Parts: sequence; C-alpha cells; structure tokens
Amino acid sequence: MSDIQAVIWDFGGVISSSPFESFSRFEVERGLPKDFLRTVNATNPHDNAWARLERSEFDTAAFDEAFAQESRALGHEVRGRDVLPLLAGQIRPEMVEALRRIREKMKVGCITNNFTAMGASPMGSLYKADIMGLFHHVIESAKAGLRKPDPRIYLMMTEALQVEPQACVYLDDLGINLKPARDLGMRTIKVGEARPALEALQQHVGFSLLD
Repeated sequence: MSDIQAVIWDFGGVISSSPFESFSRFEVERGLPKDFLRTVNATNPHDNAWARLERSEFDTAAFDEAFAQESRALGHEVRGRDVLPLLAGQIRPEMVEALRRIREKMKVGCITNNFTAMGASPMGSLYKADIMGLFHHVIESAKAGLRKPDPRIYLMMTEALQVEPQACVYLDDLGINLKPARDLGMRTIKVGEARPALEALQQHVGFSLLD
C-alpha cells in the first residue's frame, strides 16, 4: 500500500505543454541565441521582472519595460509584451485523466506561478477551464503574493490539504521548483513528456494512471 495521501501539481509544463517550446520557436524567428529567454528568466530569478509579475508587484506594462531592460542588458532587447503570448500551451489529456483518477482516491492540489492579468493572455483560458475545478485546492502566486520556489507556498498547500509534506508527491517541469519541495520531504517528479512522468507517479500512488 502507498503511504501517499496527496499529489500536488504545477500547471504550465505539467497539465499543459511547456512554454519552452514556444520560447525556442520565438528565438529562432528573432535570431536570438538558443535559450536566451530562459537565461533572462534565470538571471536574478527571485527579484527579476518575471518574479515580480508573478507576485503581483508589477502590472503587465511595468513587466514589458522591465523585461526589455533585463534582456537588453544581456545583449538582445525583447519586449515583455512579446513574451507573454508565448505562455499558451496545449492541455495534455493524459495528465487530466490521471488527475481525475487520483482525485477519486486521494487529495490533489495545484501550485501555479501566474500573474493578475492572466486573463489577458492566451494562457488565461486554461485557468477558466473545468480542469482547475478538479483540484481540492489551488494556490496562485499572483493571489498569494508568493511564488515558487519560496518554501512557504508549498507549506501553504500542505496545510490547506491537511497532509504532511512526507505524504505528498509534487510534479513540476523546473528543477528549481522541485528542490524546496524535496527539501521539505515530498517525493518529486520532474516532468518532461507526460508518459514517463505518469509512469513514475504510478509507482508512488500504487494504482494505474495509464490505459
């Protein structure tokens, strides 16, 4: 029998496809170095434009200018307003099916780094979807004023679900967000393609998630 009581999910890059695919296409179209946008986001990651947008410290206009300044400092100016549409992803139906199966047997939560003006971006439609209603609890960085990888946001979730971190599995596509969850005692899965992640998750929960 599994000792797991809850599965906690990231949204973008887990339930939906990764925005990094769109980033790569954008970089090719603009003649930017490979992984340039990820480099901008990884520079001063806790207090850069992206982080401040996701904590609701910036509106999209301020983000547009700040991202332009940060990218310009790294050699290529990119406007923040051109980056936001790249967040749109495709829903992964196999992930949604796994979420439904898990919900029948244990608690499920979602911790997502987002921003207040999400509804103005293509990704906003994802947050209006019935999918979000499947979770027992959702924490959005823009509403909480905290963002991953701040350890406090993971503890907010375990408190809301009334489980100990050691009884949780956490899925995310970014290693920087997995580390604090792991340090708290959660089992973690780094998500790339859906199927390998779900195969790993099956081992933790102890029942089938794939047809």
